Amino acid sequence: MTARIGYAAWIMGVVQFFVIHVIAESAWAKPYSWARYNISDLGNAHCALQAEPETRYVCSPEHGLMNGAFVALGALLVVGVVLTGADQWRRGAAAITARTLLAAGGVGFVLAGLAPADVNENQHVLGALLIMALGNIGLCLAGPGSSAGVPRPLRWATSLMGATALVAFGLFLSGHYLGLGMGGMERVAAFPLLAWALAAGVLGLIRPAPRKQDATPAGPRRRQAAAARSTGETAPTHS
Repeated sequence: MTARIGYAAWIMGVVQFFVIHVIAESAWAKPYSWARYNISDLGNAHCALQAEPETRYVCSPEHGLMNGAFVALGALLVVGVVLTGADQWRRGAAAITARTLLAAGGVGFVLAGLAPADVNENQHVLGALLIMALGNIGLCLAGPGSSAGVPRPLRWATSLMGATALVAFGLFLSGHYLGLGMGGMERVAAFPLLAWALAAGVLGLIRPAPRKQDATPAGPRRRQAAAARSTGETAPTHS
């Protein structure tokens, strides 16, 4: 049940984020473009001309709602990382590191929501680095760190999404947008983490629970079988 709460937290966090994203962008008087505007432009507290990294006029009437969505998303990502436990993760260094870095990415969303880019730029940039640097490294490690119960295609796709997001982050920082626009490349760097959380959450909820093992320990079962063979009796079975 604890793991299922964690999976549900991931799903709720991602879904509420995108729903509010649509609401916030729809409130703009000038049409909002995923290619021309940063994600964080939706959370800017003041209407003003922004010069970096590209000149654009930002005015987001629902910035408070959007910043709340950032905070909720980050908190629910962390909750999911903590609660999914052995149902989602292997034991070992890869899983521990992946979970730590993914939780850092969740903290990054919280920091970004608490500090809009036009209010506290340093804190907002720190949040973005936690998301798109540490969070994406964690996503790369989440593939090999996932438990055997996670379908192999998802494990491979997880690492591939993390690597793609890291490359996109580098391109975004260097100003190479490959025709996607500033906002488009930023989304390639930030959204794979959310896509993974949503997919992992859904599959975790629908995946059958592991079957309970025979309650009789293996040692006693072997001794019972050996005794039965020596006496010609049938070893007792357990349901």
